[in-house]
Amino acid sequence: MDAGFPPEDIAPIAILMDELRSEDVQLRLNAIHSIPTIALALGSDRARGELVPFLQDSVDDEDEVLLALAEELGRNFEEYIGGKEYAHVLLGPLENLSSVEETLVRDKAAESITKIAAVLSQAQLEDHYIPLVKRLSLGEWFTSRTSSAALYSAVYAKVSSATQDDLRKSFTALSVDDTPMVRRAAAKWLGPLLSHFSQNHLLSDGLPIYRRLQSDDQDSVRLLTIEDLIVLAQRMSPAEVKEQLLKQIRHSIVDKSWRVRYMAASHFNELAEAVGAELVREELIGQYVQLLKDNEAEVRTAAAGQIPGFSKLLDKEVILARVVPCVRDLSQDSSQHVRAALANQISGLAPLLGSESTIENLLPLFLHLLKDDFPEVRLNIISKLETVNTVIGIELLSDSLLPAIVELAEDKSWRVRQAIIEYIPLLANQLGKPFFDEQLGNLCMSWLGDTVYSIREAATVNLKKLTEVFGVEWAKVAIVPKVMGMGQHPNYLFRMTTVQAITTITPSLNLDIVRADIIGPLLLLAHDPIPNIRFNVAKSLEVLATTLNSTKEGRDLIEQQVIPALEQQKNDQDADVRYFAARALHKAQL
Repeated sequence: MDAGFPPEDIAPIAILMDELRSEDVQLRLNAIHSIPTIALALGSDRARGELVPFLQDSVDDEDEVLLALAEELGRNFEEYIGGKEYAHVLLGPLENLSSVEETLVRDKAAESITKIAAVLSQAQLEDHYIPLVKRLSLGEWFTSRTSSAALYSAVYAKVSSATQDDLRKSFTALSVDDTPMVRRAAAKWLGPLLSHFSQNHLLSDGLPIYRRLQSDDQDSVRLLTIEDLIVLAQRMSPAEVKEQLLKQIRHSIVDKSWRVRYMAASHFNELAEAVGAELVREELIGQYVQLLKDNEAEVRTAAAGQIPGFSKLLDKEVILARVVPCVRDLSQDSSQHVRAALANQISGLAPLLGSESTIENLLPLFLHLLKDDFPEVRLNIISKLETVNTVIGIELLSDSLLPAIVELAEDKSWRVRQAIIEYIPLLANQLGKPFFDEQLGNLCMSWLGDTVYSIREAATVNLKKLTEVFGVEWAKVAIVPKVMGMGQHPNYLFRMTTVQAITTITPSLNLDIVRADIIGPLLLLAHDPIPNIRFNVAKSLEVLATTLNSTKEGRDLIEQQVIPALEQQKNDQDADVRYFAARALHKAQL
């Protein structure tokens, strides 16, 4: 024991060391999360000399404990062992963790090693980090070789050219490893490494590694090379891409494994932007159409998600000739997920095609998708209508789409009704007051009586937003009388909706409307036989009190009508009513 180290500081450390040896997993987990505290109490010298070696020997444990250890060591732990100049000491335990069987632990250990690499000096990298990478890369077990692939890109740009040569050779060896798991890791981490290669080495070393992995017999390896392809294309000129990568691009898009084609479809926009406009026109448009017509629904879904992004790179005539016919086919697709993906993206074509072409080619598809049997398809169309509106104008939109929207507003799926409600304020803003009152006003009020609570709640929020769109005078005539009328309904749910609607919309109204139309009926509901309604009245009065207390007239109304009502409710027979009344009274008297 150190002479200058008080015994009371040693005791908790000893306990924590014992906990790391405990049979209880939770205790060991707690101890691992406490190692910064142990290190702090030990001091940097003892943390390096005692704690780190102890942790290095603690790799024979449950996966969740090892995962926590790998994470803690990557959280600036070097600060507890003497700073950056000693950060390499942490590589020991992390090297052991990089070779365990559980993938999550290895991945977290590799992540922590790369974090430590960021604070290491040139000398530390050459003396400690590079030997570690080499040991892992040549490890007997595939687990260490798999982990090593993640460690190259973090330091490649920082080391000498001779070391860079060695790193490229080692990585090349990983790419031809006998174990598919190691080749997968190489394919996954090739992209980040390629971004640090010089242009010469990109072509002399990077390209051959990519080609080998791209033609691997395992589809789990090939699918990871799509992102490597994009990095290569970004680093090359269009002429080099055409000469060196065109064959691989074609192979990936017609790969016999749907998982590889799915990855190609998911990253198609990035690939198209990387290869340049000429190759998009000559080659990629045909490849994209092929993906949109793929046999597998998952591939068509991924390709449909790229439609607007890819179409931005094309001329209008090409979109109409090549993309729109595919969109038409996809709107009739047998898979609901494909149709949902299309519905989510199709509106993005409207700005690219302009008003006339949108009306002619896309509007019939919007109407068709709005009547789809699958709710998500309809929701996706509704949520993106604003883009279409800016292109074709609200008159045409309302004539063709409004009947479909009204039909959806009465849909048997409450989620569809809820989505329509959330879209109404936006629609109202575009339609204007007279049109809205005539077509959708009654519909908005009918939702207040819906059998599903979420719909009634959404309907009250909707009324508040409509008040903000059309103003308080409109609300006084169109909303308030109907809402207050429901307060006399024999069914308590309607009366409850009145109270909740008042609570929601009051902040958007003025004092005159509250005084003339709202406070009287609300105070009558304070005596309702249903306790739920009475305590919701107390909540509503609390909102009124906080909203109106900014003016003298508002404070007068609170003192004359709100506070007496709450005083009365404070003596209610129901405990909840008394609680909410007391809380509201406290706010009202502030």
